[in-house]
Amino acid sequence: MQIDENTIVGDIVKENYKAAPVLENHNIDFCCGGNITLDEACKNASVEVDQLIPKLETLMQEEDFDARFIQSLELDQLADYIEKRHHTYVKEKIPFLKAKLEKLADVHGENHPELVDVKKMFFESAENLSMHLMKEELVLFPQVRKLVAAKKGEKVDLSQLQGVDSPIQVMFAEHDAEGNRFKTISEITKGYQVPDDGCNTYEVTMRTLQEFEEDLHRHIHLENNILFPEAVKLEVAYGA
Repeated sequence: MQIDENTIVGDIVKENYKAAPVLENHNIDFCCGGNITLDEACKNASVEVDQLIPKLETLMQEEDFDARFIQSLELDQLADYIEKRHHTYVKEKIPFLKAKLEKLADVHGENHPELVDVKKMFFESAENLSMHLMKEELVLFPQVRKLVAAKKGEKVDLSQLQGVDSPIQVMFAEHDAEGNRFKTISEITKGYQVPDDGCNTYEVTMRTLQEFEEDLHRHIHLENNILFPEAVKLEVAYGA
């Protein structure tokens, strides 16, 4: 992939997810803000685009078999993958993190009042993400699967199809909200650092929170930069 200042940020990560850490290290949002040019993203992050491009070009020479696998999937298969991989992860980690953050806020909240804020924000995120996943699984993804079936020439009743653009716009907005929320969590925990008086539970919780955010970034990337744009194209081509 040839990269220049006009290359779309999301396309870079779509081609090779190994670019994600490099972009993040330069404060460039590749998931929620991945639909802009590299030049615009660099200006927003006060980064010299001419200095970043060689780093990305070198990295893009490395193989990313996961990205190649994702690109090989039909959209219904990608929706299945997102559900099985990322939705399952979120559902499993929410109860664990809620319990740990409750304990941390009780035990360490007096010396580290930011934990009370982190707990509050994560509980809000957990509620919103649970609803978000449900809307994808019950509304958007079934529509995507119908469109793929129509593309394959299967007999599908598309008369009740409500259209993918409207739910996708809702998903975009909710992705932005959760991306911003976790950015704040990362900031007030100083990048999920464990203080000197932190216990094992503190360390495990911060590490899991960081992993949760990293998984969320990839989850959002797969939808914002791949699934959603392609679903819109599919509806234009095969929708009723």
